[in-house]
Amino acid sequence: QVQLVESGGGLVQAGGSLRLSCAASGRLFSSYAMGWFRQAPGKEREFVARISWRAYSTYYADSVKGRFTISGANAENTVYLQMNSLNSEDTAVYYCAADTKSYGPNSYSHDYEYWGQGTQVTVSS
Repeated sequence: QVQLVESGGGLVQAGGSLRLSCAASGRLFSSYAMGWFRQAPGKEREFVARISWRAYSTYYADSVKGRFTISGANAENTVYLQMNSLNSEDTAVYYCAADTKSYGPNSYSHDYEYWGQGTQVTVSS
């Protein structure tokens, strides 16, 4: 059984930083890419960032570009999200997800096969 476990969420003041971590485990688990999504109250889940294990290419939503950085290690099945210059619009539950089928850019949540349980990020103004 594949498990993705996020950590690192919490309460931070506007302008502050947080680093989220995600560790994947499970027998024979491997992925082509991993990503982060978020869901704010009353809103749909949205794409945040993605890292492809082919050349470690990264992709970002326009709303976080220049502020967030995704990184990770394929061999360790881990992915991180460094979030800087946080603002109230970043408040959401953040989910880690794994894509086991393709390397290229992909912001569609339904294309990710495995998901973590989510970690809450709250930015106070």
